[in-house]
Amino acid sequence: MAFFREGAVMPGTAPQRQPSPSPPDPVVRTAGGALRGSSEGGVAVFRGIPYAEPPVGALRFAVPRAVRGGGGTRDAVAFGPPPPQAGVFGMDALARASAGDDWLTVNVWSPDAAPGAGLPVLVWIQGGAYVIGMSGLPEYDGGRLAREGGVVVVTFNYRVGIEGFARIEGAPDNRGLLDQVTALEWVRDHIRAFGGDPDRVTVFGQSAGGGSIAALLAMGHGGGLFRGAVAQSVPGTFFTPELAADIATACASELGLRPTTGDLSAVDPATLAAAGDALTAKLGQWVGRWGRPAYRTIPFAPVVDGDVLPATPWQALAAGAGRDVALIVGHTRDEQRLFTVVEGLLGEVTEERAAGALDALAPGPEGARRYRAAFPAAGPQELYELVNSDWLFRMPSLHLARAQTEGGGRAHLFELTWPAPGMDGIFGACHGLDVPLVFGNLAHGQTTALLGEASPAAEELSARFRDAWTTFAAHGDPGWPPYDTTRHLTRLFDTHPAVTSYAEEASRLLWQEHGFDALPLITC
Repeated sequence: MAFFREGAVMPGTAPQRQPSPSPPDPVVRTAGGALRGSSEGGVAVFRGIPYAEPPVGALRFAVPRAVRGGGGTRDAVAFGPPPPQAGVFGMDALARASAGDDWLTVNVWSPDAAPGAGLPVLVWIQGGAYVIGMSGLPEYDGGRLAREGGVVVVTFNYRVGIEGFARIEGAPDNRGLLDQVTALEWVRDHIRAFGGDPDRVTVFGQSAGGGSIAALLAMGHGGGLFRGAVAQSVPGTFFTPELAADIATACASELGLRPTTGDLSAVDPATLAAAGDALTAKLGQWVGRWGRPAYRTIPFAPVVDGDVLPATPWQALAAGAGRDVALIVGHTRDEQRLFTVVEGLLGEVTEERAAGALDALAPGPEGARRYRAAFPAAGPQELYELVNSDWLFRMPSLHLARAQTEGGGRAHLFELTWPAPGMDGIFGACHGLDVPLVFGNLAHGQTTALLGEASPAAEELSARFRDAWTTFAAHGDPGWPPYDTTRHLTRLFDTHPAVTSYAEEASRLLWQEHGFDALPLITC
């Protein structure tokens, strides 16, 4: 052994290098105190930071109260517990696994957590039909988006279901939206400590998150809290106070109670979420009374109460409410397909079911006939999916771009047309496919079933999404022309990207005289 000097390597063996020292845990100092996070792949990560007091006890169903700062250093390495969840996709069980009532927390990913870094900020608002949603899901990990895009990424929890959106006597409406405003105020006040620029904040969200962003614009908060907005697959469900009150009454009656703070404040939050599930399971019985929300199994949505939410987003933006905020808005081509698969209807849609969907959702008294005339070669399943996609997501998104333009603002329209390859391509370009592509999390989370095995096509498309969103956050321009009501220019995200006239022209023409152009407000 003396033939080998100290540090030499025997032939055929790998060098035995000393492990590199782990980077120190990042610490930031905010007005609310110091926070110690973790270093992960070159990104400083801070999880579970309270932005509001726990909405329990005296604060149950109340306006969120911004959290007070404390002394010392707080560890910020674990996600906060999510708010109570509906039983969709097992989210109720996930919520129960994280005990605690500190539901209102934020998480931050920063590639340069220095106060003077001045990086653009992307704030994510997750979807979930206003009944589920938690920021700790792996598909919402902001590490790759922050590291490769040079942006600070923020995610947060907000109240959903009965806690956040039911109309309860003695409580403000739209508590989930008020949580979002409070989280954005936290970003405004503290993000500089994490390397972010509070004057370059862009909100982005999908499904109910996109609808929430549309509502925030209508509420007039855009100009002060964010300068850019990305609304993906905006749902068209906004309720009148009367409809919301009627649904809340039916929900509370599942427990033999009234929809009042006095009756519901003493109910365990998980029990209250289960009551919402019980009502949802039999919403079909209420189609004659509640119409389209019952037909599409949508028990909760933002309430146009004239106070928190003064008007629908389409009305407010057309009147100029969002003209100071640059907007990206769009949808996927086959929005409904996800729900068709989940509900076991793929290949099973009958002529009777298609006719029922057309009668329930198509715009105007001649809507069903006009759909059949516009798509003469479409069979029952295609008609069923077209009218469901149009009513719930595609036309609301299109008309949001139109309203923003008519109100003097700037909107950029997009459509994802790339079909998901997972499960032999049965999903098409379905609802939710844009989420893993935007975050770059192609092998983590529930949405991986859509993508299947990692592929160069998915990586390339994800890079295009991330580049557009981060460029928009930095400079206000995603890289394609704004929408106008003459050319209807739209960015298509696919293996061969293009900017073209709106691809769903037949649907656009069907809806231009009715639906969301007229009064996008769902009533009893």
